Amino acid sequence: MELRRALGDKLKEGDDLRQLSGLLWCPGRVAEAERRAGEAVDLLEELPPSRELAAAYIIRAFLCVCGARGEEGREWSRRALQIAEPLGDEEITVDALGVLASIEGVDALEAAQELARKAGLSVYVANRFIPLAAMAVEEHRHAAAARYLEEGIDYCSERGFELFRLYLLASRSQLELHQARWAEAADTAGSVLRVPRSSTTPRILTLVVLALLRARRGDPGYRDLLDEAWALAEPTGELFRLWPVAAARAETAWLRGDHEAVRAETEQSLELAVELNRSIPIGELSVWRRRAGLDDGLASRAAEPYALELRGEPGRAAERWAELGSPYEEALALAQLDDVDALRRAHAGVVARRLRERGAHVARGPRRSTRDNPASLTAREVEVLGFVAEGLRNADIARRLFLSEKTVDHHVSAILRKLDVRTRGEAGAAANRLGLISAT
Repeated sequence: MELRRALGDKLKEGDDLRQLSGLLWCPGRVAEAERRAGEAVDLLEELPPSRELAAAYIIRAFLCVCGARGEEGREWSRRALQIAEPLGDEEITVDALGVLASIEGVDALEAAQELARKAGLSVYVANRFIPLAAMAVEEHRHAAAARYLEEGIDYCSERGFELFRLYLLASRSQLELHQARWAEAADTAGSVLRVPRSSTTPRILTLVVLALLRARRGDPGYRDLLDEAWALAEPTGELFRLWPVAAARAETAWLRGDHEAVRAETEQSLELAVELNRSIPIGELSVWRRRAGLDDGLASRAAEPYALELRGEPGRAAERWAELGSPYEEALALAQLDDVDALRRAHAGVVARRLRERGAHVARGPRRSTRDNPASLTAREVEVLGFVAEGLRNADIARRLFLSEKTVDHHVSAILRKLDVRTRGEAGAAANRLGLISAT
C-alpha cells in the first residue's frame, strides 16, 4: 500500500486495502477489517467504476454477512453486481451473487454454487459449501448437513482448498456432537486443532466441541478450552463466533449447578442476538437462562424447538428434538420435566442429578454392555483399558485402534475417573481385580 501510494497508483492501492481487509477478518480483527474495507471503497469511488471497486463492495458485503447485517449486505452486493455485469466480469458476478445468496438462504446458495460450477470457478464452488453446511448444522438438518459436508470435504481435499476444508471439518464436528457421536466429534475437532495456523473460526468451534465433550463426560480441562475460545471470539463482536462459546459456557455452568454463571455467560451474546433478531441463538441462549430460573419473555422470538421449552412445553420440545435426530438436546428438554418416567428416558449423564434429587434410582449407563460392566465402562473403554494394562502408551493404543491420540487420551481419562484411580498402573490392577482384562 505504501509503495502504491508513493507511485500515485490509487487503483492498486485501493485493491490492496481490499485484500488487507479480508486478511484482517480471518484472525478476528474485525474492526480493522471494516475500517480498511471502508477506506478501499472511499478511495476507489474517486475513480471510474472498476473491477477493483466491485471487489471492494463485495468485501463490505461479506463483512455485513458475518455481522448478521443482512440488508446492508444486500445493498453492497447489488452495487458490486451493477458494476460487474456491464463489464462482463464473470468471476466478480459469481462472487457477488454468492455473498448475496448467503443472506437469501439455502436455495439461493445452491443456485450460486451451480453458477460457479458452470463457470469453472472451483474456488467459489468450494467456498459455498461453508455456509450451506453451517446453516444445516445450525438448524439441526442432519441429513442435509452430512451431504454438504461429505461432498464439500472431498471437493476441497481434491483441490487443495485447505482453509475451506478446516471450516467444513469444524462444522462436521458440530454435527457429530448434535448426533451424540461423541468419539467421532472428538476425532474431527482434534484434526482441526492440530493444524497450528488454524483460522480463528474453525478453532473456536472445535474448542467448543471438545470442551462440551469433556464437560458432558465429567472430564477435566473444559474450562481452559472455553477460555481460549472466548478469548478468540470476544474481540470480534460477531454473533456467529460469540454465541457458540456463550452457549457452551452456559451449559457447563448449568452442569455445575451455577445458575448465576449461566446468567452472566449469556447476557452479552443474547443482547446481540436480540438486536440482530437471530431466532436460533435467541432460542438456545434463552433456554439455558430458563433452565437456570431466568425468564426473558423471548419465546415468540425464538426458533423451535427452543420456543416450545420457553413456552413451558419441554415434553413437546423433546419430541421435536427426537424427530430432528438430536438425542442430547432431547435429553436436556426431558430433564426439565418433573415426571420420573420421562426423566428415565433421557441420557443418564444429563439427568442423573435431577433423578437423584427426586429419590429415583439412576442407571449407570445407556448401554446394556455398560450397565453389566462392574465399573460402568463402555466397550471401547474396556478395549483401551486392556492395552493400558499391557503397558502400551496412548500413541501405541491409537495406532492399534485406528483412533486419534487425543481420543485415546479422553478414553483413558474416563477410565481413571470411573475406576476411581490416579495412575495407569492402578487402572491395570483394578481391571484385574474386577475381571475386566479377560473381556478385552
